Amino acid sequence: MKLYDMVLVSMFAAVVAVLGLIPPIALPFTPVPITAQTLGVMLAGAMLGSKRGFISLLLFVLLVGAGAPILAGGRGGLAVLFGPSGGYILSWPFASFIIGFLVEKNFEKLAFWKVLVFNIIGGILFVYLCGISYLSWIANMNWISASISALAYIPGDLTKAVISAFLAVRIQKSYPLIKARNKQAA
Repeated sequence: MKLYDMVLVSMFAAVVAVLGLIPPIALPFTPVPITAQTLGVMLAGAMLGSKRGFISLLLFVLLVGAGAPILAGGRGGLAVLFGPSGGYILSWPFASFIIGFLVEKNFEKLAFWKVLVFNIIGGILFVYLCGISYLSWIANMNWISASISALAYIPGDLTKAVISAFLAVRIQKSYPLIKARNKQAA
């Protein structure tokens, strides 16, 4: 990996960590709080592409696992990854990969609505599928009950998907990070 790629990967891991400074919103009916960090997951995929987005969030998850208190609320450590939020957090590298892959495949005709759909597919549907399944297993909950508790996240996550799509399209038009990587690889 080139130095340029390492800088971008590290920078986006830091962006997700900084989004963790925004206090989480605890809900009384679920052990998983609402956080701003999935915005960083969506941005990493949409702006860095599949490979660098995946590595960026993998680095973030490894730092969390090593005990760095970079999750919302100052959380970190293996206990968090094996706790109720673990499925959501562990899905982030793959969610970023999915978003990045879809953006790369549609880069020449990139539009706001396409990136919004990609964010919903990777950053919401995939993350929810992993997070809800893991929560139901860890907390010994019915999958339907875990799914119903996740409905509270939808308005915020749709808002994050819109913000990410808007920013990603604007930035890709002015300074295309994905296109720059493809040119370097050629």
